[in-house]
Amino acid sequence: MFLNNHTYYSLRYGTMSEKELLALAQAYGCNVFPLTDINNTSGCLNFIRRAPEYGIRPIVGIDFRNKAQQSYVCLAINNQGFLELNNFLSKHLHNDEPFPDVAPGFQNAITVYPFQKLLEIKKTVFAENEFIGVSIDDINKLQFSKYIRFKDKLVLLHTVSFRNKRDYNVHRLLRAIDNNVLLSKLSKTQQGAPEHQIMPISEIEKHFQDFPRILKNTKQLLERCSIQFDFSNNRKNQNLSTLYDCKEKDFEVLAKLCYQGLPKRYDTVSETIKQRLEKELNLIKQQDYVSFFLINWKIIQYAKSKGYYYVGRGSGANSIVAYLLQITDVDPIELDLYFERFMNLYRATPPDFDIDFSTWDREDVTRFIFEEFGAHGQVALLGAYVTFQYRGAVRELGKVFGVPKYEIDKLCSGKFGYDQLDGLSKLVLRYAKYLEGRPNYISIHAAGILISDAPMHYFSATNMPPKGFPTVQFDMHIAEDVGLYKFDILGQRGLGKIKDAIAIIKENRPGVNLPDIHNAKPFFVNERINAMIERAECIGCFYVESPAMRMLLKKLGVRDYLTLVAASSIIRPGVAKSGMMREYILRHKNPERRKRAHPVLWDLMEDTYGVMVYQEDVIKVAHHFAGLDLGEADVLRRGMSGKYRSREEFLVVKEKFISNCRERGEQDAVIFEVWRQIESFAGYAFAKGHSASYAVESYQSLFLKCYYPLEYMVATVNNGGGFYRTELYLHEAKKLGGNIHLPCVNRSRIETIIHGIDIYLGFQHLQGFEKRNMISLLQARIHGDFESLDDFMERVPMSIEQLDILIRIDAFRSLGKDKRTLLWEAYYKYNHLAIDDLQPQLFRLGAREFMLPQFTITDLENAFDQLELLNFTMYDVYSLLETPPTSNLLTRDLVVYKGKVITIYGYLITAKNTSTHKGDRMYFGTFLDQEGQWLDTVHFPPVAKRYPFRGKGIYRITGKVVEEFDFLSVEVIKQERMPYVSDPRFDITYNRKDFPKLNTVFG
Repeated sequence: MFLNNHTYYSLRYGTMSEKELLALAQAYGCNVFPLTDINNTSGCLNFIRRAPEYGIRPIVGIDFRNKAQQSYVCLAINNQGFLELNNFLSKHLHNDEPFPDVAPGFQNAITVYPFQKLLEIKKTVFAENEFIGVSIDDINKLQFSKYIRFKDKLVLLHTVSFRNKRDYNVHRLLRAIDNNVLLSKLSKTQQGAPEHQIMPISEIEKHFQDFPRILKNTKQLLERCSIQFDFSNNRKNQNLSTLYDCKEKDFEVLAKLCYQGLPKRYDTVSETIKQRLEKELNLIKQQDYVSFFLINWKIIQYAKSKGYYYVGRGSGANSIVAYLLQITDVDPIELDLYFERFMNLYRATPPDFDIDFSTWDREDVTRFIFEEFGAHGQVALLGAYVTFQYRGAVRELGKVFGVPKYEIDKLCSGKFGYDQLDGLSKLVLRYAKYLEGRPNYISIHAAGILISDAPMHYFSATNMPPKGFPTVQFDMHIAEDVGLYKFDILGQRGLGKIKDAIAIIKENRPGVNLPDIHNAKPFFVNERINAMIERAECIGCFYVESPAMRMLLKKLGVRDYLTLVAASSIIRPGVAKSGMMREYILRHKNPERRKRAHPVLWDLMEDTYGVMVYQEDVIKVAHHFAGLDLGEADVLRRGMSGKYRSREEFLVVKEKFISNCRERGEQDAVIFEVWRQIESFAGYAFAKGHSASYAVESYQSLFLKCYYPLEYMVATVNNGGGFYRTELYLHEAKKLGGNIHLPCVNRSRIETIIHGIDIYLGFQHLQGFEKRNMISLLQARIHGDFESLDDFMERVPMSIEQLDILIRIDAFRSLGKDKRTLLWEAYYKYNHLAIDDLQPQLFRLGAREFMLPQFTITDLENAFDQLELLNFTMYDVYSLLETPPTSNLLTRDLVVYKGKVITIYGYLITAKNTSTHKGDRMYFGTFLDQEGQWLDTVHFPPVAKRYPFRGKGIYRITGKVVEEFDFLSVEVIKQERMPYVSDPRFDITYNRKDFPKLNTVFG
């Protein structure tokens, strides 16, 4: 009986989830119920999937509105009708066009025009599928209207958007947020009516007792509509089913490609390799995932044809087929990767392939996918929803309630006494709780692309976000529910570093013969590289440069590929927090400790000493230790992945896990300890193939750093660094023998460059220096170097503020004048000469030389200019201290002071915060000592609270030297950030004549 019903996917309008709307319909005795969100189909598939649970036959449609003004409500008669509606909605969303007053003539969808809208547009001719919607408020007007004669076209149009008064209040707040106005200024035309609530059928019948025909027409209309999607466990795969003529041809191509790949990947093709390949091919065919592999192969072929670097990750890295197709560079035979993690007969989803490209290449690969597979609208980016977070909701609500900014800031900080708040502030907090977790707007999944057999609008309307690619209006969970499985195409800076490093090496070292970077196996056994890993000299290298990883590498003494694969996984929070990271290290270093492993666990995970490290370990344990079938084991694996939603199914498997183990004679203490380890993995475990893919890329970057360190560090700087700031990568380059130079107008480019061992910082590092001026400078330099300041000013017009940046960073030092003289000349000429910064001068004017005094500029002044313009200085930061260090202890001295309390100085690089098992906040600090070497600290909760970090700078640290697994660190007792000298550029007491020269760390 209710044709127009909204969820909170009527964004910033509706107030209920799909399940809440279905529960409401069930409570009011409805057995047929439509969902018609405003200009949105996000909730439709899940609404269809969940409706049978509530005894309801679902119908879907769209409430088409321009802003908040209703044009018409449309219902899909069938799946083709849903496609028609999605096509129409998407066209207008893509082009940002208003909906016309009259809807198209849909063949398989019903259009219901609101009675009041018809009075406005004076429409009097109605097609077969067009109807007149009459609300309760319209009844009296209808009797005196010309539309009373269209007896077969009159239907009930009552909108359901709210459950109660609170929902209506939330709705009004959402509308105010959407319109960016105070609640008191919200127009009536921009909001729904309080009466837009569901009501008993008997009450509806009472209102329409004089018009029973309207109710009859409405029921008949609903009977015409039905929608079908398969959400069963054995649902058909909805991805693109074939790439060639038919499925048989697809499989023939796949098998041929694999056999062609065998000699390229293996020097000797053993019987084990052949059997594994046959087993995989047969299962891929049986599970109907042949096209899934071929699509990934085609993407990789395109990337290789363009010279793009990539890494294939995910559970697909457990597959020999993926390895032979060069989707991944991980050999599953060498690593004994667990086949059942890759695929098994119980698995309802295809394997994951996360394919990383450099950020710059990813956009072009995405474009290729849309052009190659999306000729008929079969490709779209996967959607995601940005939900209201509590603090964000507080801020938005504060604005619409008119709360002053300082009060909003206080509410967001949480530093207030609730009883001291006024009524308005309490309202803000109260309604922020209601908004928390509800969808705010549609965004884009970080990497997911859908490629379907049917047009994408068969499943959903699409938006057109700034990226310029159609994006579906549902998330990955809904996609999987309906049988659409995403292809993950990600951007990664690490690959940009590798690609750029190779280009820089070829430019800086002409004639160098580089090995194939994709063939990483020789790197695994390279003594120089493995020795570098053991020393944790991995700054700038993918996944192994963070303080935590550097610490782990040293504790484990990693010097081979297999141990690095394990380290890549045990560093994850799930393994670390369960205590199994420490247990793994103990067993790795002490063979006697390995005897503690449970015999079954040892047999299953001998390579990790009986410790669960990878996602597939959970499958192994569930299947072999607890006797669950592979389908039930996969439920556990998905349950810990963070992507899983059915906790009910997870709990059923948990109970079976425990009961099976008891039946097998295991003691409860053992059972619950193993289960604790499984649960600790939640959301944080890697598949072994995934870790191996990471380790491959680590070795690729380690090779480049080992043999071409300066070029690699330049590539790292140009790709936005990694875990650390630019300053640290330049520090590393200096340690590796590089000479670091400030930007130079006659040498530098936008990016950082290298000539031999001389590294010139790029103009991009100058704070506030505009990109257009960088481009103008380089274009002018094509005609020759700049010979003087006048020459520069005539050839590169720019504001005095921009020129000031270049002069103060000493970018004109090649001209032979000090920067204070250049500043004086630049400002004089800007104040006394008319400089046309639109056109170059036809005739060059003779430069006038000025007799100026001899200026004195100290290193300290230069240092503060650099701090301002680069965010770091080329000088030794320790020489900037107001008071020289009272302790000269260095990191290399710590070994002498084990167990003793010391005082040491450190320049803060980063501080990692974490929580104890009680939830208290603590930190791990990373500093550079006075010699530029690493200093690692631990700040337990009481110290962290009493002596917090106060930003970048030098700290005087008092603490106890501790050792764990041969790794030395300082347990902090007290720390304080030491003040720098006052900025000499603004200190009138500063005497530049007496100031000594500073030590440089880069030059």
